[in-house]
Amino acid sequence: QVQLVESGGGLVQAGDSLRLSCAASGRTFSNSAMGWFRQAPGKEREFVAAISWGGGRTYYEDSVKGRFTISRDNAKNTVYLQMNSLKPEDTAVYYCAYNRYLTVNVNYDYWGQGTQVTVSS
Repeated sequence: QVQLVESGGGLVQAGDSLRLSCAASGRTFSNSAMGWFRQAPGKEREFVAAISWGGGRTYYEDSVKGRFTISRDNAKNTVYLQMNSLKPEDTAVYYCAYNRYLTVNVNYDYWGQGTQVTVSS
């Protein structure tokens, strides 16, 4: 079993930055892939970014490339999502997720409860 707790969401203006954190507990964190997903009202959950267990491989959804950066600190069992140049269309509930292997699909093994990010224009 893995428990994931996200933090760092909030209300910001367009162009601002936020850093989301996701603290993991339970199974060995360093042997997992981690991902960030988001879900806007009325829309399906979508992939945002993912990182391999060692941090050497990362993937991003096209609309966030160059603006968002995923990273992890295995010593702290934490994964981060640095979000810069935020846009109103980034508004969503953001979820972190844990998986045994790196993928951009939504079929991750464990999920956090989500943190709201709202970007005003």
